[in-house]
Amino acid sequence: MKATIWHNPRCSKSRETLAILQDAGAEIAVVEYLKTPPSAAELARLFDRAGLTAAQVLRKAEPGAKPLADADDATILAAMAADPILIERPLVETEKGVRLGRPPEAVREIL
Repeated sequence: MKATIWHNPRCSKSRETLAILQDAGAEIAVVEYLKTPPSAAELARLFDRAGLTAAQVLRKAEPGAKPLADADDATILAAMAADPILIERPLVETEKGVRLGRPPEAVREIL
């Protein structure tokens, strides 16, 4: 099985999620999204597959998220593409769907 993880190696949840994928024997593509940010269109596609809105995947603890509290999805997606620290992590995609690894065990649903 193939899996793509949008990963931040400094994040414990992201590392735990990556370990779950490794333990499952997945063929993993690791995208360090802070170095290689996804486009707004790619984020929209991922969130749609996950059944989530951009607001639900906004990392609200980040200072840059506060001005986006009442923003529409297009505005949030543009902000995430410009400043990827605003994206909650990790996101994992397989042929079965997309999950936000919060908690990390949630990715088991798509393995």
